[in-house]
Amino acid sequence: MKELVRYLAKSLVNNPDAVEVQETDGEGAAILELKVAKEDLGRVIGKQGRTAKSIRTILNAAASRTQRKVVLEIIEER
Repeated sequence: MKELVRYLAKSLVNNPDAVEVQETDGEGAAILELKVAKEDLGRVIGKQGRTAKSIRTILNAAASRTQRKVVLEIIEER
């Protein structure tokens, strides 16, 4: 799952070297934290969150094959 998020994010942003994905196993779900460069944050979220929602949909479809739940958090760095 981590590699899938990394691939999707790198395809969307202008600065693919700044993409970071961390995976944490929570209770019953894997939590993926996505960090991108500040100027690329809008590209990953999209208008009204449509791009982020699409990424989450793809993740949930892939996770359903393994009977797991996945949560994607997009982290904004200060």
